[in-house]
Amino acid sequence: MRKIAAIAAVFTLTLLVGCGNSANNNAANTNTSANNGNTATATATEAPDAITSVSVVDNNEAFKKAISKDGHWIAAVLNDLTFTEELVVDGQFINKEEPARKIALYTQDADHNITNSFTLTAPKMTIRSENARIQGGTFVGDVYVEADGFAVVNATIEGNVYFSDAKYQATYTAADQGKVTGVTEVKK
Repeated sequence: MRKIAAIAAVFTLTLLVGCGNSANNNAANTNTSANNGNTATATATEAPDAITSVSVVDNNEAFKKAISKDGHWIAAVLNDLTFTEELVVDGQFINKEEPARKIALYTQDADHNITNSFTLTAPKMTIRSENARIQGGTFVGDVYVEADGFAVVNATIEGNVYFSDAKYQATYTAADQGKVTGVTEVKK
């Protein structure tokens, strides 16, 4: 049953990526491969730094790789994950010709309705990717932002959000019921 749920989640997230980048999908072949809970979708005509792809993960090591500079623009989890060490979201990725990074703490159906929300727990998460967002679930811990455009979308951060510079705080947004239970402030 878990395998069927994982396949359904991969299919749904592949639809999400495909719908979000339809211009490229119409013009190029799409290759999909799965390995240890990761799914990567990339169009053949894109440069490596502009790959619109997703990592669907269900374990800590796969998640750490997905959020690294060698990961993908979306890191989507299939269950709750807990870490004792700091997490670093790093690297610049492109979606719809804009810098983008998403930590998707949910699964969804074909109509983009959230079907399950998950909790990601770590003492600290550092955001170094431009236009990164935490979406659709809960992050428990403090977030340190070192890039423009951080957003909390339909998600909760049970902790604080600290910005390394006021210019990063000026580009922060919380949308669609996004909230932070602690402070959101500059902390150098």
